[in-house]
Amino acid sequence: MSAKSKYSDILTIVAFLVFGVLLVASYKLKDILRPNISVTAALDDSCDLRKGTCTSKLPSGGRVSFTITPHDIQILKPLALKVKIKDVDVSSVEVDFVGVGMEMGFNRSKLRKVEKNAFIGKGLLPVCSNTRMDWEARVLLQTGDGMVVAPFRFYTIK
Repeated sequence: MSAKSKYSDILTIVAFLVFGVLLVASYKLKDILRPNISVTAALDDSCDLRKGTCTSKLPSGGRVSFTITPHDIQILKPLALKVKIKDVDVSSVEVDFVGVGMEMGFNRSKLRKVEKNAFIGKGLLPVCSNTRMDWEARVLLQTGDGMVVAPFRFYTIK
């Protein structure tokens, strides 16, 4: 067997190994990037996170209150996130920031439990080319019955 043939065989094996690793990684990451949602609360268009805390009623009962500070919500500035839960047993909370009408990439913050029904964390919004950017903060609640999502809308001005 020639050196060129051995090199070709090694490249083929490496290519298959890389493909296999990528396939397994994409399978494992699908649940992180696109969680299996069991319940989504209705969006309350009248609530403005720039004015203060917003509360969402969950279809299965209970409430979720969400606060972002500072209230003027700027891009590339640290944001303090606070979620309070009422009448829902939650094991973990994350906040997923999604651009409305524009893909802004994966931007999720895991919050830590500070009281029985309170979670806090930090977030950061990326730069957008638009002067005004509309966002949806999806509060992801992991419950015994699956993932519950409470959406909240706000905007940023560049």
